Amino acid sequence: MKRTSFLLIIAVAAVFTANLAAPSAGAETITVQLWSRADRSGPDRAGNIVRAAALLNKQFRAAGVETRVAVEVHENNARGYDGDALALLKAFAVGRGPDLFVAAHEWVGEFAEAGYAMDLEAHIEDHPEYYGDIIPALWEAVRYKGRRYAIPQDSEVRMLFFNKEMLRRAGKDDAFIDSLPARVDRGEVTIWDLSRLAKELVDGGIAKYGILHRPNVGPDFLMTFAAFGMRFADPTSGKLLLETGPLGEALRWFAWNAENGVTPRNNTSMSWDAVKRSWYDGRTFIFHNGVWNVPEQIRAGWPGEEAAYFRRAGWMHVPPSKLGGNPANLSHPIVYCINPNSPRRALAATLAGIASLHYFNTIHAVRTFHTAINHGQAAMPAYRDHWALAAATPLLARASFMPNHPLFGRYNAILFKGLQGVELGRLTPEEGVEFITDEMAFELGEEVIVR
Repeated sequence: MKRTSFLLIIAVAAVFTANLAAPSAGAETITVQLWSRADRSGPDRAGNIVRAAALLNKQFRAAGVETRVAVEVHENNARGYDGDALALLKAFAVGRGPDLFVAAHEWVGEFAEAGYAMDLEAHIEDHPEYYGDIIPALWEAVRYKGRRYAIPQDSEVRMLFFNKEMLRRAGKDDAFIDSLPARVDRGEVTIWDLSRLAKELVDGGIAKYGILHRPNVGPDFLMTFAAFGMRFADPTSGKLLLETGPLGEALRWFAWNAENGVTPRNNTSMSWDAVKRSWYDGRTFIFHNGVWNVPEQIRAGWPGEEAAYFRRAGWMHVPPSKLGGNPANLSHPIVYCINPNSPRRALAATLAGIASLHYFNTIHAVRTFHTAINHGQAAMPAYRDHWALAAATPLLARASFMPNHPLFGRYNAILFKGLQGVELGRLTPEEGVEFITDEMAFELGEEVIVR
């Protein structure tokens, strides 16, 4: 072991053991409490913290340090990250908050405002060995009022999947089909062009559904609104932003799709299983989801080999609303937050840092089809040889994030209600804009700027 590494381990052990507990005759065990949602799509979010503790214990043994680190994992069974965050806030409110917790990035502002997430600026700056290679754009997902209150645990790519076989049956040649994603990226194909193409397939009996999206509130819709130029936060004040011009244009697009049979009017009443199954079974032309869905597609019978898969399916950004515009993408990172009031906060932050290293994060990425947080992971054999991740990673260049505002969950829910009303035909696009504006003014007050 190098002398510098040995001295670092001794110093780290000293920091962890100071003021934590009285000295014991034998080895002292420091237990870090970790809160992590029980999620089949991401078991390594908690698992990598446990692995980080095991590595630290191995280094302590090698250095002759008696201190040991244990991780006590509390897994919440909430159905989604919103429910998980609310349960976690309740735990903090009664003084039972953990040392370290996993959350969806859009909740960072809520936890920071409440004093439950530690300002990590100094920790991050002091530890380039953990964070120096993290993809810079991902830090934007954890900022609140200009400060970083979390560490990105993973990244992801959401995209439009499209069925190439349907286009072939419609008489489109491979040159047209294979060039579609690049033409979208260059702004040569608009979201309206895509709807007209989907309508052609539906009218021709080739597709049952032209475009299907998620049936409930969630981040995916923001990509579509962003394609019309809509922004969700004011960069100067940090307040939420509702831009009624782009909002109206986007709602007109959703209305047109519903009126012309491209998207079923009851899309928001369908089950997730029905939405996914119609894509797996080859009845849908465009399916809005993320790269983590690829293993489900393979289990449902889609090819698992790269060339065969991309012969059948293609991936693209959400096209811009106008020629020459920029397409839209969204990444929804899950993050690690540290309890600032924990006496074990230094140790908890170090465990999160170790879990962020290339090796550990690649375990999570490869097993769950999530994209990397570090540039260097692309060169690691397990990641490089994972064709789905290799193909998805370039799409991160267009990634944007939901704002880390404590009230964004309400904002997004109101946006969804208006969209749902328009798609069902209960509201015109103009009435949808009025409904969303009124609801946001009532519920969000001065925290939303209507422009």
